[in-house]
Order: sequence, then structure tokens, then C-alpha cells
Amino acid sequence: GTDIKLGYGVKEAKGLAIIGTERHESRRVDRQLRGRSGRQGDPGSSQFFVSLEDDLMRLFGSERIAALIDRMGGLEEGEPIQHSMLSRSIERAQKKVEENNFGIRKRLIEYDDVMNAQREVIYARRRNALFGDKLSIDIANMFYDTIENLVSLYHPEKNYEELNLEVIRLFAIELPVDEHTFHQMNTPLLIEKLFSETYQYYTKKKNETAEQIFPFIRDVYANPENKFENILFPFTDKLKTLHIVSNLSKSYETNGKEVLLTLEKTCVLAMIDEAWKEHLRELDDLKQSVHNAVYEQKDPLVIYKIESFNLFKQMIENTNKETVSFLVKAHLPVEEETQQVKQAKFVQSHVPQKKERWIESRMGEESKGHPQKIKQQPVKTGEKIRPNDPCPCGSGKKYKKCHGAGE
Repeated sequence: GTDIKLGYGVKEAKGLAIIGTERHESRRVDRQLRGRSGRQGDPGSSQFFVSLEDDLMRLFGSERIAALIDRMGGLEEGEPIQHSMLSRSIERAQKKVEENNFGIRKRLIEYDDVMNAQREVIYARRRNALFGDKLSIDIANMFYDTIENLVSLYHPEKNYEELNLEVIRLFAIELPVDEHTFHQMNTPLLIEKLFSETYQYYTKKKNETAEQIFPFIRDVYANPENKFENILFPFTDKLKTLHIVSNLSKSYETNGKEVLLTLEKTCVLAMIDEAWKEHLRELDDLKQSVHNAVYEQKDPLVIYKIESFNLFKQMIENTNKETVSFLVKAHLPVEEETQQVKQAKFVQSHVPQKKERWIESRMGEESKGHPQKIKQQPVKTGEKIRPNDPCPCGSGKKYKKCHGAGE
């Protein structure tokens, strides 16, 4: 595409000469190459050379042309073939290739239109999460859609136990109706009842979490040596952990509610991004596999549209489930003392007084909200007693004759 400036004496020699060693499958490319000469009124010329063994000619009738030339008496070696029939044959071949390429590009756009429609839905959700616009509405819709899918799946079959287990697993609450009421209620009414109870529980949990973390925010904010702009809290549902970074001033002014809003934003974004990346990989695999539909005399594009919609619908349902489940069950990890994990645990052995074995285990410090794994300390014992040493009990006998007998 570069204009070549003619040097001294080139105009007098009839300008720039373009020599093409073959014809491209696209006429536009040939015209682009010819157009390098004769720029802005400068003199120039172009000449293309074509072999009947070139790919373009070989695919589109070079044998027929060669046979025709032979019947006309043949040509001498090195004699150029210049005929309007040959030029028209090349042009027809180029037109066929261009039409084929146009069909391929059109098909690709039709496939991409399917993905683009799904992309707009996902990006709208991401924008709501990034800027906070309609985020609360999106989350409420996620709760409602998840509950609607669950009730529609189990209620027509009157499967109370399965539905109750799913509600406990996803929302950490029990079904708000007993089995008798469950069988008597219609599906829409049960959906509304369960949605009301679940969303009310989630709202209450958010307020309790804000009250729990606000004293810590207040202490950090009121500290005269504080130079921090943001504050970090780790939230976990025992399966996933999200580190939430929130503005310290806004968190203090909103009594901790800013942290919960940041948690919702981060959770929605993380779940959507992970699911969307996996969905794109599945669409690529689907695009490759649907071409086999031609063997069944079916349109691959139609199969692609149907299957991609089903995949997208399933992705949205799974994303909604994972998002609402994490938000309902997310909490700050706290150090819990159990029978197996204590600050110091002593175990009495058969050796009296001086011979005590003890196990020390402790939880790692939670520095800046990052939970540490439990570190098991090695078993510590006293100095090893040899068989012929005096027994520590003070009997005067050897250890192997006294308390060490049988070891």
C-alpha cells in the first residue's frame, strides 16, 4: 500500500514497472498490486505471468485450457500465451474463490452473532457488578431464579426430602414448610414463600456480619497511627475464599455495610468470569463438533444455535446457584478450639512424674485476616532411659527389671 516515489531518470524510462509472478485468488489483491504503478499521474506499467500449474489455474480448468492449446497446434517453447479466453478463465476462477470466501465469512459472522447475543447478557451483569447499578436487583433475581428452578424440579414430583436437602445445601436453612403443607401448596405459592424466607435470612445475615466487623473497622480508623486507605477481610464458605478489599473511610461511614457491598460485587464478578471462560471453551468445542451434522443432512448452524442456548442456560443456572450459595454461607474464619487442637495438651504416660509426654498444637496467627493452616507440632519426650539405667520411680532396681519390664 506504499506509494513508491520515482527516482531520478525513472519517468524518462516510462516509470515504475510492476511484474506479478502469479494471479492471486482475489481480484482486489491483484488490483492493489497493479495500483502501485502510475500513482498521481506518474507513468508506469504492470504485467502478470501465469503458469497453468499455478494453484488457481490447476483448481479451475488448466487441463481443459492445455488440451485446447494442443488441439490448436501447440506453441513453441517459451512462446507466451496471450488470449482473451485465458483472461476470462482466470477471472471466473477468481470469482468462484471470492464467492466461496464470502460464504465462509458470512457463516463465521452468523456463528459469532450467537455468541455476541450471549456476551451482551453477561457483560450487562458485569457492568452492574462493577458499578453497583442494579446489583441488588440482580442478586434478588438470582435468588428467585434458583429457588424457582429447585421448586419446579422437586415439587411436581412431591419430593419433599430432596428439596429440603437442596435448600439446606445451598442456603443453609431448612424448608420453611412442613411436609403436609408442602403437598398442599401449589408451586407458585411455595416459590414465593421460600424466596421470602431465604432473602430475609440473607438480609439479616448481612446486617449481623456488618455489626461483627464494624468494631474492628472503628479501631483501625480511629488509630492515630493509621495510614491505610483500604481494609481487607477474608470471607469463606469452607470451599472457596474471597479476599475483600474495601475503602476504610466508606466502611466506617456506612457502619461496615460497604464491606458487604464489596463482597457482593467481588463474588458476582468472580463467579461470572470463571463460568464465562469455561463457557467460551465449550462453545469452541461445540463449533467444531456440529459440522458432523451435515452427515445427517442437518444444518450445523441450527444445531449450534440450539445447543449453545442450552449450554448458556445451564451456565446461568449454575452461576446463580454458586453465587447465592456463597453469599448466604460466607463468613469470616475464626479460630476454633477443638479437642484435637489446643494451646497445650498434656497426655499422661505410664512413666511417673519426670516421664511426661505432651503434644503441643496450635492455630497459626490470623495475620491481616489471612487464615493459616493448623500446624501440627512434633511429639516431645524426656531423655531416653536405657534398659540398665536406674528406674525413675526410685525403687533402686534397673529400669528393665522394674517399669521397663516387657518393653
